[in-house]
Amino acid sequence: MFIKEEDYLAHYGILRRSGRYPWGSGGPENVSTNVNKRNKQFLDYVDELKEEGLSEVDIAKGMGISTTTLRAAKSIAKNENRQAQISQIKSMQDKGMSNVAIGQRLGINESSVRALSAAGEKEQNDILRTTADMLKAQVSEKGYIDVGAGVENHIGISDTKLKTAVAILQEEGYKLHYVKVQQLGTGQNTTMKVLSGPDVPYSEVYRNRDDIKQITNFTEDSGRTYLGIQPPMSVDSKRVSVNYKEDGGDQADGVIYVRPGVSDVSLGKAQYAQVRVLVDDTHYLKGMAMYKDDLPPGVDLVFNTNKSNTGNKLDALKNVSDDPDNPFGAVVRQLITKDENGKDKVVSAMNLVNEEGDWSKWSKSLSSQVLSKQSPSLAKEQLDKKFQSRQTEYDEIMALTNPTVKRKLLESFADETDSAAVHLKAAALPRQASHVILPISSMPPGQVYAPNYKDGERVVLIRHPHGGRFEIPELIVNNNHPEAKRLLGQAKDAVGIHHSVAERLSGADFDGDTVLVIPNNNNKIKILPALEGLKSFDPRASYPAYEGMNRMSPRTKQLQMGDVSNLITDMTIKGASTSEIARAVRHSMVVIDAEKHNLNWKLSAEKNGIAQLKEKYQESSRAGASTLISRATSETRVPSRKPRSAAKGGPIDKETGKKVYEDTGESYINKNGKLIFKEDKISKLAATDDANTLVSEGRTRIEQIYADHSNKLKGLANEARLNLVNTPRLSYSPSAKKVYAAQVDSLNAQLNVALRNAPLERQAQLIANKIVKMKRDANPDMEEAQIKKIKGQALTEARARVGAKKVKIVFTDQEWEAIQAGAISDSRLNDILANADLDRVRELATPRTVKLMTPQMTQRAQALLNSGATRAEVAAALGVSVTTLDTTTNVEE
Repeated sequence: MFIKEEDYLAHYGILRRSGRYPWGSGGPENVSTNVNKRNKQFLDYVDELKEEGLSEVDIAKGMGISTTTLRAAKSIAKNENRQAQISQIKSMQDKGMSNVAIGQRLGINESSVRALSAAGEKEQNDILRTTADMLKAQVSEKGYIDVGAGVENHIGISDTKLKTAVAILQEEGYKLHYVKVQQLGTGQNTTMKVLSGPDVPYSEVYRNRDDIKQITNFTEDSGRTYLGIQPPMSVDSKRVSVNYKEDGGDQADGVIYVRPGVSDVSLGKAQYAQVRVLVDDTHYLKGMAMYKDDLPPGVDLVFNTNKSNTGNKLDALKNVSDDPDNPFGAVVRQLITKDENGKDKVVSAMNLVNEEGDWSKWSKSLSSQVLSKQSPSLAKEQLDKKFQSRQTEYDEIMALTNPTVKRKLLESFADETDSAAVHLKAAALPRQASHVILPISSMPPGQVYAPNYKDGERVVLIRHPHGGRFEIPELIVNNNHPEAKRLLGQAKDAVGIHHSVAERLSGADFDGDTVLVIPNNNNKIKILPALEGLKSFDPRASYPAYEGMNRMSPRTKQLQMGDVSNLITDMTIKGASTSEIARAVRHSMVVIDAEKHNLNWKLSAEKNGIAQLKEKYQESSRAGASTLISRATSETRVPSRKPRSAAKGGPIDKETGKKVYEDTGESYINKNGKLIFKEDKISKLAATDDANTLVSEGRTRIEQIYADHSNKLKGLANEARLNLVNTPRLSYSPSAKKVYAAQVDSLNAQLNVALRNAPLERQAQLIANKIVKMKRDANPDMEEAQIKKIKGQALTEARARVGAKKVKIVFTDQEWEAIQAGAISDSRLNDILANADLDRVRELATPRTVKLMTPQMTQRAQALLNSGATRAEVAAALGVSVTTLDTTTNVEE
């Protein structure tokens, strides 16, 4: 590429024109240390030519440059010399030298020293003022800006100058706030230093923390919108047909049938997906899209709905949001290719929320909401398996020889075990997995198409929220059903059911609702017949809104759903009658649909006697959770706190291994002028050392099993922390550093990249948090496992948008050897591990045998799949799991 001389000067300048190396450099090794000498020689050279009678035009021609470039070069050289003298004077003054002595040393008079010193001080002040003005302009433009660690690297000044400029603005009334933001990758909080305008309280900044911006002038997503989606492709409503309730649309409510082979409504490589589709630029379809080849002529999309025909098909669709950055109220992935100019181009109207293969990656644990409603013996069995897996991992970590790695993994293990002690997840049952449900109209109600399971075996389907055993259908797997095979094929994570089965599943529909599928040939999961009080119950028909009634908000729905779910759990644990449980479940069915279909949920609470049920099973009509299972993750407030400082003994009690906190004393003045001390929200089970304190007065058997499990995990976490503080520091080996010099350099380089990324990472965390909030608002019934997965996706996407390269350090085998040999100091290794892929660390530190398939097995697997065998049948024939089959073959049906 051709570069103009003027542009070249800005980067290097013409001062390189004398021979191979810059003026006065004496060679390449002195380039950075001979700036002053270089400048002086260049200026002397120009002066000598002038004394010989050459004009600036002549000198410039001789150098092969323009006179403009020559004058600029002279100006740069003089300025650099002046700056160097100012720097020398400041350094000498700091050592106590007088201006006279400095002048003698530099060969200038005392008055020049004074003038240069004053100029240096003014220049320093000018830099700080300029920086402060820049910050002020950024605050004016963006509202709240990040001024934390690493920002100085992006604006090209020192950390001291940035802090001083911030202090200048604080003197002018600007506010510096310390805002806690959750790190989606770890669940821990990180504190951001945020600068805002005068009179902006902390509460406002915290409330709008999604809007905290970076100082660097970059578009957040390289010209894309804030949430990263390009303007979606719109489908003409003439190509859309609606299958209404009168036509049987309620039997596939939420399903969008798609004509195969039409490029602008393609699902890409997926056979089915949860989507949003823009129609006529004003409305959109929301549901599960699946291919179907017998659509009416001229129609490419058929939308199934339980709504009645009003004469206007758009009434069955949703209105597009007023927010152009988020028209669908959900985070989507678009199908994009490059146009002739190399720019991204949307090629399909299908905006994907989840697609085939996504659901199979969800957590395979058993929640307490499900397991607490089963037999105590099954609960204990699965909880014991969960504890044993934690104990095995702990034993492996304790066997490590590298103390720094051991400390890091012990810290991570202890935090994860603390979390497990609160969330009370149990080990999954064999071959349990999450699947999205899709309707197969001709499927018998007692059967299910489930290609990940064995033909003819019995499976149960469990949906969250889960009312009880009466909402668990048990079905026979039929993988030879013609319609199901045609529509779903080798579905990775979908099952086909009759629509009546969805009604049994807490009134599920087919717009993306999911279930746990669990083989039940051994009858471990106990089921009950559907409750009489729920048969033919239609929440929408029973509790429609009255004219002028306010629609339930997403937040209210979330709170009310949690409240009634806890009530059902407490009632089940305390032995409520089936008729009483039916009342609570009916109300839960109304609540879950109240926002979406505008139902009178308050009347439902009254008619179903929810206050009386709460009085009986939760001790008060206004009470909440009353058993350990329901209380565990409910919130309590404690004074704002932080880990105890090292000066006060450190964050870990050295005798018990428990975490120790100290109050921050943070406070604020509310709108009424009252001093309010800040509080932190934590779960009740995290706030207590003994789970028994949350067990109900009746102390049921199932509660005691969970309390014992939680306490065992709490004890294991404390033991891990106790060993953490007693693990010695790493012995550093200078000789190993020489042997592994290349590996040490590589790790240091990777660490430097990670540290420079800090400001952009904070911005990505803010954007990701906003994405997750939106997704949770759109899907308030998501389980924690689903939320965790979405957090990871959102963070990956947000990092891409802001240019944050949060690429974790992944050790090679040779780099791991260097670490084990002591080639990295303890403090540096701690920094490296803080930015490392801990899964890779565990893999290297505690290697395990991973069962994969041989090339011959892989070929046989593909042949069997091509012949029409299901993935479950292929896995069984080869003696491997379905997961191993997918991992090894990476099949794309």
